[in-house]
Amino acid sequence: MSATTTASDQPTPVQATRSAARFLFWACVFLICAWVLVPIYLLMVNALSSPEQVSGFPKSGLPGFDFSSLQFFAGFSGVGRALWNSVSVAVLTMVLSIGIGAPAGYALSRFDFPGKEVFRMLVVMTRAFPLPLLALPLAVMFIRTGLDDTALGLALVHTVLALPFSVLITFSLFSGIPLELEEAAWTLGCNRWQAFQKVVLPLVLPGIAASAVFAFTISWNEVFAAAVLTIENRTLPAFLIQNLNVSPLHLKFAGGAALVVPALVFIFAVRKYLFAMWGIANR
Repeated sequence: MSATTTASDQPTPVQATRSAARFLFWACVFLICAWVLVPIYLLMVNALSSPEQVSGFPKSGLPGFDFSSLQFFAGFSGVGRALWNSVSVAVLTMVLSIGIGAPAGYALSRFDFPGKEVFRMLVVMTRAFPLPLLALPLAVMFIRTGLDDTALGLALVHTVLALPFSVLITFSLFSGIPLELEEAAWTLGCNRWQAFQKVVLPLVLPGIAASAVFAFTISWNEVFAAAVLTIENRTLPAFLIQNLNVSPLHLKFAGGAALVVPALVFIFAVRKYLFAMWGIANR
Protein backbone atom coordinates (compact mmCIF):
# COMPACT_ATOMS: atom_id res chain seq x y z
CA MET A 1 0.00 0.00 0.00
CA SER A 2 2.73 2.42 0.96
CA ALA A 3 4.80 1.38 -2.03
CA THR A 4 1.85 2.11 -4.33
CA THR A 5 1.26 5.50 -2.71
CA THR A 6 4.93 6.41 -2.96
CA ALA A 7 5.03 5.44 -6.62
CA SER A 8 1.93 7.50 -7.39
CA ASP A 9 3.51 10.57 -5.77
CA GLN A 10 6.46 10.43 -8.11
CA PRO A 11 6.15 12.86 -11.10
CA THR A 12 5.70 11.25 -14.47
CA PRO A 13 8.16 11.99 -17.30
CA VAL A 14 5.55 14.20 -18.96
CA GLN A 15 5.03 16.23 -15.79
CA ALA A 16 8.77 16.56 -15.29
CA THR A 17 9.17 17.77 -18.88
CA ARG A 18 6.40 20.33 -18.43
CA SER A 19 7.92 21.55 -15.17
CA ALA A 20 11.32 21.94 -16.80
CA ALA A 21 9.79 23.77 -19.76
CA ARG A 22 7.86 26.09 -17.41
CA PHE A 23 11.00 26.81 -15.39
CA LEU A 24 12.98 27.51 -18.58
CA PHE A 25 10.23 29.83 -19.86
CA TRP A 26 10.10 31.92 -16.69
CA ALA A 27 13.88 31.99 -16.46
CA CYS A 28 14.04 33.40 -20.00
CA VAL A 29 11.34 35.97 -19.13
CA PHE A 30 13.31 37.02 -16.07
CA LEU A 31 16.57 37.33 -18.00
CA ILE A 32 14.95 39.38 -20.79
CA CYS A 33 13.28 41.71 -18.28
CA ALA A 34 16.55 42.13 -16.39
CA TRP A 35 18.42 42.75 -19.66
CA VAL A 36 16.00 45.58 -20.52
CA LEU A 37 15.11 47.06 -17.15
CA VAL A 38 18.40 46.99 -15.20
CA PRO A 39 20.28 49.36 -17.58
CA ILE A 40 17.27 51.72 -17.63
CA TYR A 41 17.12 51.66 -13.84
CA LEU A 42 20.85 52.36 -13.45
CA LEU A 43 20.59 55.14 -16.03
CA MET A 44 17.72 56.82 -14.15
CA VAL A 45 19.48 56.39 -10.79
CA ASN A 46 22.54 58.25 -12.04
CA ALA A 47 20.48 60.86 -13.93
CA LEU A 48 18.56 61.66 -10.72
CA SER A 49 21.70 61.91 -8.59
CA SER A 50 24.07 64.77 -7.95
CA PRO A 51 27.41 64.95 -9.81
CA GLU A 52 29.19 63.99 -6.57
CA GLN A 53 27.02 60.88 -6.17
CA VAL A 54 27.54 59.90 -9.81
CA SER A 55 31.32 60.12 -9.49
CA GLY A 56 31.51 58.81 -5.94
CA PHE A 57 32.09 55.27 -4.73
CA PRO A 58 30.60 53.03 -3.40
CA LYS A 59 27.23 53.38 -5.11
CA SER A 60 24.04 53.23 -3.07
CA GLY A 61 21.92 51.88 -5.92
CA LEU A 62 19.15 54.35 -5.11
CA PRO A 63 18.49 57.73 -6.73
CA GLY A 64 19.33 60.83 -4.73
CA PHE A 65 16.50 62.77 -6.40
CA ASP A 66 18.91 65.58 -7.10
CA PHE A 67 18.06 67.35 -10.37
CA SER A 68 21.30 69.29 -10.69
CA SER A 69 22.62 66.91 -13.38
CA LEU A 70 19.47 67.30 -15.45
CA GLN A 71 19.52 71.07 -14.96
CA PHE A 72 23.14 71.19 -16.07
CA PHE A 73 22.26 69.12 -19.14
CA ALA A 74 19.25 71.33 -20.00
CA GLY A 75 21.41 74.44 -19.77
CA PHE A 76 24.30 72.96 -21.75
CA SER A 77 25.00 74.91 -24.93
CA GLY A 78 23.39 73.34 -27.98
CA VAL A 79 21.13 70.85 -26.20
CA GLY A 80 17.91 72.76 -26.84
CA ARG A 81 18.59 73.08 -30.54
CA ALA A 82 19.60 69.42 -30.83
CA LEU A 83 16.42 68.37 -29.03
CA TRP A 84 14.29 70.42 -31.40
CA ASN A 85 16.10 68.90 -34.39
CA SER A 86 15.44 65.39 -33.06
CA VAL A 87 11.73 66.09 -32.62
CA SER A 88 11.45 67.70 -36.06
CA VAL A 89 13.23 64.84 -37.84
CA ALA A 90 11.28 62.17 -35.94
CA VAL A 91 7.91 63.77 -36.74
CA LEU A 92 8.83 64.16 -40.41
CA THR A 93 9.97 60.54 -40.51
CA MET A 94 6.74 59.41 -38.91
CA VAL A 95 4.59 61.33 -41.41
CA LEU A 96 6.59 60.22 -44.45
CA SER A 97 6.81 56.56 -43.46
CA ILE A 98 3.06 56.33 -42.82
CA GLY A 99 2.20 58.40 -45.89
CA ILE A 100 4.23 56.07 -48.11
CA GLY A 101 4.05 52.78 -46.22
CA ALA A 102 0.29 52.63 -45.58
CA PRO A 103 -0.72 52.95 -49.28
CA ALA A 104 1.93 50.39 -50.18
CA GLY A 105 0.64 47.99 -47.53
CA TYR A 106 -2.92 48.45 -48.76
CA ALA A 107 -1.89 47.80 -52.37
CA LEU A 108 -0.02 44.64 -51.40
CA SER A 109 -2.99 43.27 -49.47
CA ARG A 110 -5.76 44.16 -51.94
CA PHE A 111 -4.29 43.94 -55.45
CA ASP A 112 -2.58 41.19 -57.41
CA PHE A 113 0.03 42.44 -59.86
CA PRO A 114 3.11 40.98 -61.55
CA GLY A 115 6.14 41.01 -59.28
CA LYS A 116 4.16 41.35 -56.07
CA GLU A 117 6.21 38.80 -54.13
CA VAL A 118 9.43 40.23 -55.53
CA PHE A 119 8.37 43.69 -54.39
CA ARG A 120 7.71 42.40 -50.87
CA MET A 121 11.15 40.79 -50.82
CA LEU A 122 12.78 44.00 -52.08
CA VAL A 123 11.09 45.95 -49.29
CA VAL A 124 12.73 43.66 -46.75
CA MET A 125 16.03 43.68 -48.66
CA THR A 126 16.39 47.42 -48.10
CA ARG A 127 17.43 46.52 -44.54
CA ALA A 128 20.17 44.21 -45.83
CA PHE A 129 22.47 47.08 -46.80
CA PRO A 130 24.39 48.49 -43.82
CA LEU A 131 24.06 52.23 -43.40
CA PRO A 132 27.84 52.84 -43.11
CA LEU A 133 28.22 51.39 -46.61
CA LEU A 134 25.80 53.99 -47.98
CA ALA A 135 27.01 56.92 -45.88
CA LEU A 136 29.55 58.33 -48.34
CA PRO A 137 27.31 58.16 -51.46
CA LEU A 138 24.45 59.68 -49.45
CA ALA A 139 26.65 62.49 -48.20
CA VAL A 140 27.86 63.30 -51.74
CA MET A 141 24.32 63.19 -53.14
CA PHE A 142 22.95 65.37 -50.34
CA ILE A 143 25.70 67.94 -50.81
CA ARG A 144 24.94 68.15 -54.53
CA THR A 145 21.19 68.49 -53.97
CA GLY A 146 21.41 70.87 -51.02
CA LEU A 147 19.83 68.43 -48.55
CA ASP A 148 22.93 68.09 -46.40
CA ASP A 149 22.65 69.37 -42.83
CA THR A 150 18.86 69.73 -43.08
CA ALA A 151 16.01 68.12 -41.16
CA LEU A 152 14.30 67.07 -44.39
CA GLY A 153 17.39 65.30 -45.74
CA LEU A 154 17.93 63.37 -42.52
CA ALA A 155 14.21 62.55 -42.31
CA LEU A 156 14.39 61.02 -45.80
CA VAL A 157 17.19 58.70 -44.67
CA HIS A 158 15.30 57.74 -41.52
CA THR A 159 12.18 57.15 -43.61
CA VAL A 160 14.10 54.63 -45.71
CA LEU A 161 15.08 52.85 -42.48
CA ALA A 162 11.52 52.85 -41.11
CA LEU A 163 9.66 52.18 -44.36
CA PRO A 164 10.03 48.36 -44.42
CA PHE A 165 8.45 48.12 -40.97
CA SER A 166 5.62 50.47 -41.98
CA VAL A 167 4.89 48.53 -45.17
CA LEU A 168 4.92 45.10 -43.53
CA ILE A 169 2.90 46.18 -40.48
CA THR A 170 0.20 47.89 -42.53
CA PHE A 171 0.19 44.96 -44.98
CA SER A 172 -0.58 42.57 -42.12
CA LEU A 173 -3.28 44.91 -40.84
CA PHE A 174 -5.06 45.28 -44.16
CA SER A 175 -4.75 41.55 -44.81
CA GLY A 176 -6.52 40.86 -41.50
CA ILE A 177 -9.62 42.80 -42.60
CA PRO A 178 -11.90 40.79 -44.90
CA LEU A 179 -12.38 42.19 -48.37
CA GLU A 180 -16.10 41.40 -48.03
CA LEU A 181 -16.49 44.40 -45.71
CA GLU A 182 -15.35 46.74 -48.46
CA GLU A 183 -17.45 44.94 -51.04
CA ALA A 184 -20.52 45.35 -48.83
CA ALA A 185 -19.83 49.09 -48.64
CA TRP A 186 -19.52 49.21 -52.44
CA THR A 187 -22.93 47.60 -52.85
CA LEU A 188 -24.41 50.24 -50.51
CA GLY A 189 -23.24 53.09 -52.73
CA CYS A 190 -19.72 53.83 -51.52
CA ASN A 191 -16.83 54.13 -53.92
CA ARG A 192 -13.45 52.62 -53.08
CA TRP A 193 -12.18 55.69 -51.23
CA GLN A 194 -15.40 56.09 -49.22
CA ALA A 195 -15.37 52.40 -48.30
CA PHE A 196 -11.78 52.69 -47.17
CA GLN A 197 -12.45 55.85 -45.18
CA LYS A 198 -15.61 54.63 -43.45
CA VAL A 199 -14.97 50.91 -43.03
CA VAL A 200 -11.28 50.03 -43.23
CA LEU A 201 -9.58 53.10 -41.78
CA PRO A 202 -11.30 52.99 -38.34
CA LEU A 203 -10.24 49.35 -38.00
CA VAL A 204 -6.61 49.86 -38.96
CA LEU A 205 -6.08 53.21 -37.23
CA PRO A 206 -4.66 51.62 -34.03
CA GLY A 207 -2.18 49.63 -36.10
CA ILE A 208 -1.20 52.69 -38.11
CA ALA A 209 -0.57 54.51 -34.84
CA ALA A 210 1.64 51.61 -33.73
CA SER A 211 3.54 51.76 -37.01
CA ALA A 212 4.03 55.49 -36.45
CA VAL A 213 5.50 54.70 -33.02
CA PHE A 214 8.08 52.39 -34.59
CA ALA A 215 9.02 55.05 -37.13
CA PHE A 216 9.33 57.69 -34.42
CA THR A 217 11.55 55.55 -32.19
CA ILE A 218 13.75 54.47 -35.11
CA SER A 219 14.37 58.11 -36.02
CA TRP A 220 14.75 59.22 -32.40
CA ASN A 221 17.47 56.65 -31.64
CA GLU A 222 19.35 56.70 -34.97
CA VAL A 223 22.81 58.19 -34.64
CA PHE A 224 25.06 57.18 -37.53
CA ALA A 225 23.30 58.99 -40.37
CA ALA A 226 22.67 61.97 -38.12
CA ALA A 227 26.38 62.20 -37.30
CA VAL A 228 27.49 61.87 -40.94
CA LEU A 229 24.89 63.99 -42.73
CA THR A 230 24.61 66.91 -40.29
CA ILE A 231 27.10 69.39 -38.90
CA GLU A 232 25.30 72.43 -37.52
CA ASN A 233 21.83 70.89 -37.20
CA ARG A 234 22.69 67.71 -35.33
CA THR A 235 20.02 65.66 -33.59
CA LEU A 236 20.34 64.91 -29.90
CA PRO A 237 21.99 61.45 -30.30
CA ALA A 238 24.55 62.86 -32.75
CA PHE A 239 25.13 65.86 -30.49
CA LEU A 240 25.78 63.59 -27.50
CA ILE A 241 28.14 61.38 -29.50
CA GLN A 242 30.03 64.47 -30.65
CA ASN A 243 30.50 65.68 -27.07
CA LEU A 244 30.82 62.29 -25.37
CA ASN A 245 34.59 62.28 -24.90
CA VAL A 246 34.73 65.80 -23.44
CA SER A 247 31.59 65.61 -21.29
CA PRO A 248 31.55 64.91 -17.54
CA LEU A 249 30.02 61.64 -16.39
CA HIS A 250 26.83 63.12 -14.98
CA LEU A 251 26.15 64.91 -18.29
CA LYS A 252 26.39 61.58 -20.14
CA PHE A 253 23.82 59.96 -17.84
CA ALA A 254 21.51 62.96 -18.08
CA GLY A 255 21.77 62.88 -21.88
CA GLY A 256 21.04 59.15 -21.94
CA ALA A 257 17.93 59.73 -19.83
CA ALA A 258 16.83 62.51 -22.19
CA LEU A 259 17.01 60.01 -25.07
CA VAL A 260 15.32 57.09 -23.33
CA VAL A 261 12.48 58.77 -21.42
CA PRO A 262 10.62 60.41 -24.37
CA ALA A 263 10.62 57.15 -26.33
CA LEU A 264 9.32 55.23 -23.30
CA VAL A 265 6.61 57.81 -22.62
CA PHE A 266 5.56 57.77 -26.26
CA ILE A 267 5.34 53.97 -26.33
CA PHE A 268 3.39 53.78 -23.07
CA ALA A 269 1.00 56.46 -24.32
CA VAL A 270 0.07 54.35 -27.35
CA ARG A 271 0.51 50.88 -25.83
CA LYS A 272 -3.19 50.08 -26.26
CA TYR A 273 -2.79 50.71 -29.99
CA LEU A 274 0.14 48.30 -30.05
CA PHE A 275 -1.99 45.57 -28.46
CA ALA A 276 -4.89 46.42 -30.75
CA MET A 277 -2.58 46.12 -33.75
CA TRP A 278 -1.70 42.53 -32.89
CA GLY A 279 -5.34 41.75 -32.21
CA ILE A 280 -6.36 42.97 -35.66
CA ALA A 281 -3.43 41.33 -37.42
CA ASN A 282 -4.12 37.92 -35.84
CA ARG A 283 -7.82 37.79 -36.72
